Amino acid sequence: MIVWSLLGVLAMLHTAAATAIRLDDDGTPMLDPVRQESTVYGQADARSHVILANDMHGAFKIPLFLKNGLDPESKRKQRLERTRRMKSFVERDPAEMNHRMAAGDKATTSTAPLVNVKDYYYYGYIGIGSPPQKFSVVFDTGSSNIWVPGQECSSSACTEHRRFNQRSSATFHPTTQNIQIQYGTGFIAGNIAKETVQVAGAVVLQNQSFAVTSTEDRTFELPRSQFDGLFGLGFTGGSEGGVRAPVDTMVQENLLKEPLFGVKLLKDANQANGEITFGSYDRSFGNRLSWIDVYGDFFWATTMEGIFYGNEPTNYLYGADSVNNATASIPLSAADKARASRKALLDTGSSLLYGDPYSLAEMGRRIGANPFTGEVPCAAVSSLKPFHFILGGKRFTMNPKDYIFHDDATGICEVQWMPVNEYLWILGIPFLQSHYSVYNIKERKMGLAPMNG
Repeated sequence: MIVWSLLGVLAMLHTAAATAIRLDDDGTPMLDPVRQESTVYGQADARSHVILANDMHGAFKIPLFLKNGLDPESKRKQRLERTRRMKSFVERDPAEMNHRMAAGDKATTSTAPLVNVKDYYYYGYIGIGSPPQKFSVVFDTGSSNIWVPGQECSSSACTEHRRFNQRSSATFHPTTQNIQIQYGTGFIAGNIAKETVQVAGAVVLQNQSFAVTSTEDRTFELPRSQFDGLFGLGFTGGSEGGVRAPVDTMVQENLLKEPLFGVKLLKDANQANGEITFGSYDRSFGNRLSWIDVYGDFFWATTMEGIFYGNEPTNYLYGADSVNNATASIPLSAADKARASRKALLDTGSSLLYGDPYSLAEMGRRIGANPFTGEVPCAAVSSLKPFHFILGGKRFTMNPKDYIFHDDATGICEVQWMPVNEYLWILGIPFLQSHYSVYNIKERKMGLAPMNG
């Protein structure tokens, strides 16, 4: 996320008896009293950085580090997957998508949103336990649970990362509740426990429910997953096991100056590339923020009314016109329109944009992309126009540099989207790199402002 002036020295203050805080080799406080020898981190740890303490009362910043796995082999596999998916939809009757659209908002709660950790993600640090044990986590607006590897987990994905040692914590409270979470590209299982969780060194969540994993699939193995676990930023309604989400704990316990957080993402690798601010946001974006309502009580989703290219009138969002152009003979109230409209999730844990194949095929055709691989002649990119996404009735823009990825290693230019046979769109990192985003937990609103301009 950003080339930050790094705020913070994650001086992880623990509430039990004080112990000396040692700096780890990545410049952050050493919080793990029994560090696993198998813990390995790559260059994305940004070892040259020190996280500086923030002096804002009730507002705390966490630097986020970019793991850029967009190497030629990863991108080759991504192109193959895009080709496979597009080919599978070429002969498919749109009736299936119409059936999904008729289901309305049910699709937003059917499965955990897709979380892609293979190519591109941001992570930061938290502390769990007393004294706190340090873990690198993806702060994920598309899920609502916290989980980290457990000491007893023998999966390779666990043993390659830091594991939580419950015997070393004075505040660990086990429960008998089991949990399983199936993500779009991964699976974990374990047990629910309650612990002290520290965020940004000062936000202390007492008795916060989290999952200690006993099994993790290969998706979370090194080298592609250099983070230990996940920190869900969604609402309690979207949590697996019905546990209280950490953002709801922050608000209900009055831990924040303002009941919101802001996220800033940048593209540069091997340094601090992002920032998540709890209790405040970057006021330099204040007069440029456009606020939209959150739809539902699960994750940070909103209504999606259209996708337009440049100044052209064509709406590329499949099925949108049947909702937007309802006539007097088919009256729709504002609430009915919201229910019938498409939905889009702002997801800090997804590496691409994910949408229905019909919309994406038409968008690709308009910019001259290969219908299967998504490749675009690099010489043509400079002449492309922006795509405008209508979210909550307001327009948000992605320029060609945002929706086209140029692979310097291979010279290939390709779209930053992937088709999924789902009603719910996911606007992942490429969209959020082009917009500063603010999430008001209490009022259930999101604010978006262009990163440049």
